[in-house]
This record gives sequence, structure tokens and C-alpha cells, in this order.
Amino acid sequence: MEVLSGRPHQLSAQLLQSVEQYRYKVFVEMLGWELDTPPGRERDQFDHAGTLYLAARDAKEEIVGTARLLPTTSPYLLSEVFPQLLGGATPPCDPLVWELSRFAAVDFTATGQGAMGQFSSPVAVGLLEEAIAVARAHGVQRMITVSPLGIERLLRREGFRAHRAAPPVMVDGHPLFACWIEVTDRTPPPPRRPAVH
Repeated sequence: MEVLSGRPHQLSAQLLQSVEQYRYKVFVEMLGWELDTPPGRERDQFDHAGTLYLAARDAKEEIVGTARLLPTTSPYLLSEVFPQLLGGATPPCDPLVWELSRFAAVDFTATGQGAMGQFSSPVAVGLLEEAIAVARAHGVQRMITVSPLGIERLLRREGFRAHRAAPPVMVDGHPLFACWIEVTDRTPPPPRRPAVH
């Protein structure tokens, strides 16, 4: 797996189109989000010249994961669309805090991976590690994200330093929460012992 990252002017138009098509398949077709977006492509008001994208590709250069990083010093998803997830706290506006959004790690070429499978894949772990590395390279100390509860299990199990900003809230029938992720190296879990029969 390789992860490409950059702002729109640093990435090819073809890659950006592939990212939008991949996001449409994940968020609109698979997860059923009702988004006001062009047919077959998912983008919103937070996709602009200052957005930093990450795209994970497999050996055949198929997109298998995406993420989006935005500084919290300009409008971002949590502050503009989901401020209720902060439990009354003011959304961060700090150059040392960036938002991680549109995080997905679904391999559409693999069989049998359901919606929640994206949170347990090696692609998800590698993509999150790369997002942390990119954020660190930009001087970021913490990331905040709007996440389904499934991501919390991944973060804990894989040793990322993360915690809830407030209790989960039901949004359109889905429990979502705002999650802080520290921009530090994770503590990988110990290897699993094989089951004895």
C-alpha cells in the first residue's frame, strides 16, 4: 500500500477525481449518507485549495482509503455542521489543531468487507498513521474528528492516543462522537497469541 498526500495543486486531477468517486461509493452508496453532492462524486464546501488529502492505493493503484485534513483556523466539518458533538464546548480554532474527516478504508476489490470492516483493516491503521505523520510535519499537535463509534474501537485496540471530546450523539439514526487524536506515535498492541485447541 502507498499513501499519497497533498493539496489539490500537488495532486493529479485524475487522483482527485478517484478520491471523490471512492468517497461517493463509501459515504453515499455504502453508508447511505444523504449528501448534496454531484452524482457519482462526493465533495462538499470543505474541499478546496487549502484542503490536504490522503489517498491510500493498492498495488494496482486502486484507491483503498482516503482522509482529509483541515486546519481548525478556517471553517471545518465539526465546527460548521456538527458542533453539537462537542457537548457545549466551543469548537477548536487553533493552528496546532487540525480536523481529520472523510476517513475511510474500504477495499472494494476485497470480498466480504462490510461497512464496519473498514475500522479493523490494516489499511485503516496505515492510513491513520500516515495522517498523523502528515499532521506532525505541519506542526500539528492534536487532531479532532467526527466519527462513528466503530473508529473508537480501532483507536483503542491499535494503541493510538485518543479520547472522546463529549458523549456520542445520535445523528440521523447513527451514534457519532467528536474524538481527539494526539499527534504522537501509537503504542502497538502486543501480538495476539494463537488459540490453543
